[in-house]
Amino acid sequence: MFNKFIAAILPWFPKKFIWIFSRPYISGETIEDAIQVSKNLNSKNIKVTLDVLGEFIKTPEEAELNKKEYLNLIDITCKNGIEGNFSLKPTSFGLLIDKNICFNHIREIVAKAASFKGFIRIDMEDSPCTDDEIELFRKLKAEFPENVGLVLQAYLKRTFKDIEQMLDLNSINVPVSYRLCKGIYVESEAIAYKKYEEINHHFLEDLEFMFRNKIHVGIATHDKHLVDSACKLIEKYNVPKKMYEFQMLYGVTPKLRESIVDKRHTMRVYVPFGKQWFGYSTRRLKENPKMASHIIKAIFYKG
Repeated sequence: MFNKFIAAILPWFPKKFIWIFSRPYISGETIEDAIQVSKNLNSKNIKVTLDVLGEFIKTPEEAELNKKEYLNLIDITCKNGIEGNFSLKPTSFGLLIDKNICFNHIREIVAKAASFKGFIRIDMEDSPCTDDEIELFRKLKAEFPENVGLVLQAYLKRTFKDIEQMLDLNSINVPVSYRLCKGIYVESEAIAYKKYEEINHHFLEDLEFMFRNKIHVGIATHDKHLVDSACKLIEKYNVPKKMYEFQMLYGVTPKLRESIVDKRHTMRVYVPFGKQWFGYSTRRLKENPKMASHIIKAIFYKG
């Protein structure tokens, strides 16, 4: 209860205070910060996915600026030889303002990445965006079959059916690519599983279905039980290394991450950066209130 209380009130504190919590989980505010972190991770045989923080914009002008930032990010990242790809949130490009504007912006970004033989991952946001983001993915996948993927959230009750309904996008030559995560947005019990055991069960059910149908999947979790269970499924279905990878957030469960790399599984770390880090940080805090204890310790016990 104490952790939940702290997590609830911290977003109202000054940003400099929240930065105490945020810094280990964000690569920095600039592209240069993100590139440096990415080079360090690459040196440890870890791939990255870069994400400019920010979402739920209010004007088309903001969408245009976000597009330009991503185009610049792709240029700089590729010129620096970073082994990685890019993640983006459609609401940052106007999904809730004008779907056509959003599509055109993201299409331009995917085309830019494709020119470098790169890859864009479309993040899944809260439930009001789900249908629109699947539609967006379908349109982009038709034009750029090798350069775009989608995130799916195991805690949504609709997800297994969504995977089934998108099987038409999958082929032996160009498999569809998903990142499978538990899900972080606050959703009602009517549409989302709430219990830990339920969510894990459906995560593994979705994952096994993907393996059986030869879908490429990024296994995005910091849950050791899920990691161990995923490894068993990989062995059961003799899944080639090119058809899966583990994915984690920057700064989270580094020891578990290292153990996965040591076993020679492909690992990709999500590297967020940008001046709009505050919303990302407070959402991470609401997702895991136990982090509040670490903030308190950081304040009173320097180092």
